[in-house]
Amino acid sequence: MNAVIDNIKAAEKIAHENNKLHKRLCRLVGQAIGDFNMIEDGDKVMVCLSGGKDSYALLDILMTLRERAPIHFEIVAVNLDQKQPNFPAEVLPAYLEKLGVPFHIENQDTYSIVKRLIPEGKTTCSLCSRLRRGILYRVADELGCNKIALGHHRDDILETFFLNMFFGGKIKGMPAKLVSDDGKHMVIRPLAYVKEEDTERYAEVKHFPIIPCDLCGSQENLQRKQIKAMMRDWEKKFPGRVENIFSSLSTVVPSHLMDRDLFGFRDIKADGVANPLGDIAFDEEPCSTPATVPGIIPLQRGE
Repeated sequence: MNAVIDNIKAAEKIAHENNKLHKRLCRLVGQAIGDFNMIEDGDKVMVCLSGGKDSYALLDILMTLRERAPIHFEIVAVNLDQKQPNFPAEVLPAYLEKLGVPFHIENQDTYSIVKRLIPEGKTTCSLCSRLRRGILYRVADELGCNKIALGHHRDDILETFFLNMFFGGKIKGMPAKLVSDDGKHMVIRPLAYVKEEDTERYAEVKHFPIIPCDLCGSQENLQRKQIKAMMRDWEKKFPGRVENIFSSLSTVVPSHLMDRDLFGFRDIKADGVANPLGDIAFDEEPCSTPATVPGIIPLQRGE
């Protein structure tokens, strides 16, 4: 009898946690959409569905929010079948038909193009991504979609930020909303505030039919893999560090960087007018040793 009661309590706890997760995802996605004005009344949103956990979560949450939103917008799920070997072409159509969402499967053999142009053993992701992007822009036009929603989450954004810093020599991340490089399309990332660990757990809860991304034989970009490991190690050793870094992406102080095009350093002058919002030139370092620490003798004038 006790075992039965324990099982019931355990099941109730799991259901409670799963409900909290769903509410958190809806809240974070809704907040990102509001903060960046991603979706407006009358929009037709093309949700790019790869078969991975993140794009499944994106479609699921957007469908939930559409039912609750005070505005009307349409959703069309789109998958690009790139004719990779062993790709289970029947999985996504069956899932989407069961879900009852309008969808389109675009068949384009980009796999053969990539294999022809990229030497054996080299990473194919970059060329594959460029080809995929061009096709999806065309499909968006054909379907009459004015927004293209991608499933990149918070960790993707941070990884891109560090990749650009470490290997590209620039402060550049992955924006939550941008105009595409052809100037014709609006790309949005509604999962911008969502942690990857939440999409991983949500995929397990919802039993999404995950399709692996390594069907083409290409390995995950090694540099991105290293950045991901670095961030996870930080979060384990220093809880909150990754969250602080992500917050810093939306709290930028151009005058305290060194981009001369972003801030007019050459033209600033000391005009003698106090600025209550100004900075102190000789700030105490955040990690400096306080002078009151035992054993530290502060220097006195005249010594």
